[in-house]
Amino acid sequence: MARIGFIGVGEISGAMVEGLSDGVAAPPPISLSPRGAATGAALAAKYANVQVRASNQEVADHSDLVVIAVRRADRHDALAGLRIGAGQTIVNVIPGVSADELRGLLGTEADIVAAIPLPTVRERASVTVVYPAHPAAEAFFDRLGGAQPVADATAYNVVSALSSTVSTYLAYLGALADWAARNGVPQEAADRYVRSLFQGVGRSLGEESKPLQAIASEHETPGGSNERIRTTWFDQANAEALGATLDGLLADLEQPH
Repeated sequence: MARIGFIGVGEISGAMVEGLSDGVAAPPPISLSPRGAATGAALAAKYANVQVRASNQEVADHSDLVVIAVRRADRHDALAGLRIGAGQTIVNVIPGVSADELRGLLGTEADIVAAIPLPTVRERASVTVVYPAHPAAEAFFDRLGGAQPVADATAYNVVSALSSTVSTYLAYLGALADWAARNGVPQEAADRYVRSLFQGVGRSLGEESKPLQAIASEHETPGGSNERIRTTWFDQANAEALGATLDGLLADLEQPH
């Protein structure tokens, strides 16, 4: 069984550790770096397969696959002097840091795979995009809900841009609840209803044979209130503004760093 190491133990690393360990009959051995001490200590106390190591190098020395998950601003300090062998695999989850840059920082010949894990890997409930395709990285994310390799760097950057819309979606739900509260519904009740409403709607996304626009059409009737909100608020100008914002983000992602 492949040994897994995490350098940087924040929210996403914690979610991956939980997804690999919680309720799993044979979880892999996991080493955590001392960065993120409180989170690492809590995970090690909860799961017998998890150990906090004394240094980043000790993590690498006890791992076959090393997940690099430090903050982009900390990458130089966190990775200084780290040695990862050519026979190991590196999964890079630092946004905006290319494989070439990471290879230069580490001075390694190890395979480097970029990935975009989401917090729902905790429940093994989301597919993780990886680039390039790589058997070790795909096997790793298959244990967390599935891996989806993409064909090239442009496709990876497009998906990375899409993943940057999650907090906007959640803020939209928050705005709906706040509107209801301003109009007399108690805030707690408004939050509860909006959560229930969209959790239920979200289950329709499991119908993967249907295009997303077809699912949207199924949730409205001609001349009805759903159609009214969509056509008067999320109109063509609104959709084009969203596309332009994503185009700008994609252009930034494709710039060499």
